[in-house]
Amino acid sequence: MKPYFMLGRAPIPGSPDELQLWQHDREFTIRISGYVSELMNSRQHASEEALAEYAVPLISGRSAAHVLVGGLGMGFTLAAALRVAGPDATVTVAELVPEVVEWNRGPLGEVAAYPLNDSRARVHVGDVGALIRKSARTFDAILLDVDNGPEGMTQSGNDWLYKAKGLAAIRTALRPGGILAVWSVEAVPRFTGALQRAGYSVDVRRARARGDKGAWHTIWIARSPG
Repeated sequence: MKPYFMLGRAPIPGSPDELQLWQHDREFTIRISGYVSELMNSRQHASEEALAEYAVPLISGRSAAHVLVGGLGMGFTLAAALRVAGPDATVTVAELVPEVVEWNRGPLGEVAAYPLNDSRARVHVGDVGALIRKSARTFDAILLDVDNGPEGMTQSGNDWLYKAKGLAAIRTALRPGGILAVWSVEAVPRFTGALQRAGYSVDVRRARARGDKGAWHTIWIARSPG
């Protein structure tokens, strides 16, 4: 049996835990220290791709569309957004942990075909929430794959994104009629209500982790007014 190798480790800002990048043969995993379960696995990424595939086509009629992806992870959501975005689009990915960006430029990059090399891709190293707060009418779509969804596990500071103040800040950051898409490892019915109370029209979808197999994950597609 081929062994697992740790390729890298990185502190998580605002958390006592760290991220760890592991490789087993041609399979990569990202784990959080102190947790038994994996945070990400390079064999299970269909629902992360669906996050972009469901949302970005809804803004396909806009010229020079600007998409924000919250969380780089293994690059699958970014890669999918670039595939379905127009040739004049810009896709900015916000990643809190600098080492994750370096992993995607290095050994991890091959699994999603190096989306950071696309000329339409931009990288913001920092908190996606801080970027949203300082942006007004900037993005046509915001895709959030942060902390495994509304029930976070890596950074408690992300909780506000899923509550009234965060959803209001996202509305301000979106251009009129823009799209907010949120990925979650599990269904969280109360979040649907939070989106509706914040003024979004909401469609709740599901996607499998591995195409036609694996766990079901939840994706909210919410359109802002305008």
